[in-house]
Formats: sequence, structure tokens, C-alpha cells
Amino acid sequence: MRAVSKALGAILTVSALAGLGTVAAFAATTADAATTASAATAARSLAAADSPAGFNYGTDSWPTSVELSNPYREPVIWGPYGGYVGMAGNWARVEGCKTGNFLAWSSANSNQANANYTKSHIGIGTGVYWYMGGPGVDPHWNGTVAEATKWGAAQAADALAAMKKLNVTYPVVWADIELPGIEPALDNGWNSVYSSPCSEVKIRTSVPAAVDRADFNGFANYITAHSKYKVGVYSSAPVWNSIFGTGSAGSIPNTYEWTYLPETKQVTFSTEPTGWCLHASKTCAQFFGGQSSSSKYALMWQWSGGGGITNRYGFDFDQIDTARLK
Repeated sequence: MRAVSKALGAILTVSALAGLGTVAAFAATTADAATTASAATAARSLAAADSPAGFNYGTDSWPTSVELSNPYREPVIWGPYGGYVGMAGNWARVEGCKTGNFLAWSSANSNQANANYTKSHIGIGTGVYWYMGGPGVDPHWNGTVAEATKWGAAQAADALAAMKKLNVTYPVVWADIELPGIEPALDNGWNSVYSSPCSEVKIRTSVPAAVDRADFNGFANYITAHSKYKVGVYSSAPVWNSIFGTGSAGSIPNTYEWTYLPETKQVTFSTEPTGWCLHASKTCAQFFGGQSSSSKYALMWQWSGGGGITNRYGFDFDQIDTARLK
């Protein structure tokens, strides 16, 4: 718009002073403006393209202002929009809690990501995650591995049921394992036990790592046994270690991962990721459970907007390795 306005001002000035050649001046100036705009657009598109090959920009959770179409573009940094991952469901919502029962989903972003995936062969389309409850918010908590396994499987069944109503194209279902710091359970029941799922009242301030792991195993095993989907985990090294420890309960060498550390508040052309590191930076994705970015199971990095660190846009920005699942 700026280039066109500037060109129009020049046209009016020339016409007023000369009184002649208006049509010729308009044609010439408009052509120059169009050429400049096209060159700028091409340069911007080239500069914003994700790299190296096989990586794509994406967003997750709450609605974002995806730009243009054919193909759609990533907000702010403008590269091709490579995928959307939304919340299929939330344990607190299923349990009928009055707090923490949000659903971070955008049908518009899902449709835009799927359009790029199906029409332009860009990215992953739509993926989903389940906001998972730990053993401490299980309505049938009894402290056993067997019960935790059942609780994880019940959440997996809820996830698959919710996914039937969505157009999911990505083959990995993410278990969102975090310590959100919000009610009804500040730790989502991973490190504490509550008198009931929605009570907000702790009756125990620890959960054995083996019981926590049984919850996740129950979720993962149910998904793989009852669907075509694979299972991954969204978390970070500090959170994962605080829940599962650094021993065998915390080891997940063959599980897909989506990390949210480290991250940045700055979302610009100078910070957008290149591979697993922010542009021209030593700030690089840190995975967990015994894995690193070189693992074939390291798939996604939420590099801005998650884990309590927000950016000026209020969006969650992701880096996605699309090549590792092909």
C-alpha cells in the first residue's frame, strides 16, 4: 500500500505541473510501483522461507492471524504456514471443573493449515494434543500403577473420541505434560494428589515417578492399540525431570517430542529459527527424557509464546521438522 500511495502522489504532482501526458505518466509510474512491489514481495518470501529443507513454521493452540492465502503465510515472519496443532481436549473439561476447563483450539487455523497441506503440499496440516491430567487428579486415585494406567487410557479414549470431530492430518498425538500453575490443580496432578479432580485441595504433595509414568504409558499404549496414530510428548526438560526424574521412569528414547525450551519474547526476521536454533544464535532447542535435537524423534519446538513467556503478538510460534516423519 505504501508503494502504491507514493506512486499516486507522484502522478498527481506531475499532472498538475505539466497538464499533459497524464495517461502516460500514470501507466509508467504504476508499472514501476507494481514492479517494485512484486520484487519486494518476492524478496520477503525468499527471506522468510524456513530452512533447512524439511523444516516448516507453524502455530499452536489459540487463534492466530495467519496471512494471505494460496499459500497461507505464518503470522509476523511470513514464511509458508506449515502447520497448526490445537487442543483436542482437556482433563479438567471432561471432569466438569469450573476452573482450568479451557479449550485452546482454532478451526480457522486448522482449515488454513490443511489447505496448505492438501493444495500446496506444505507442512503437516493439523495436529492435536491432549491436555493431560496426572494421577493426582484421577477421580479413582488409589496410589497404584494399575489405577494410573487406567486413568491414562481413559484420557486417551477421550482424546480419540474428540479427534473424530476434527480433520486431523498429522500422525502424532501429543500428550501435553506440564505444570501450568492454574487451578484446579497447579501441577495438573503430576506432583500432588487432590481430594477430587476439581476440589483445588491437596491431600498429598508427592506422586511416585513410577505411578506418573504408568499414567503416561496407559495413554500411549491405548492410542497405539486403538488407532493409527503415534504418540508424542509436549514438555520441557525441567518440567519432565521434576515429574518423572532422571532415572528409568523419565527415559523415553523412542517417543516423539515437542519441546518449549528455550524460547524468546522476540519474534522478528532476525530471530526466526534456522533448524533447531534461533537465527544466527547459539539459542537452540533442548529436548528431554534422554533425547537431543539430533534424535529422529525430535519433531517440534515451540520457540516463542509457550511456557509462560509471551511475545507481543500473543501467539505461539513453532518450528516443525516435517522430514523426520516422511
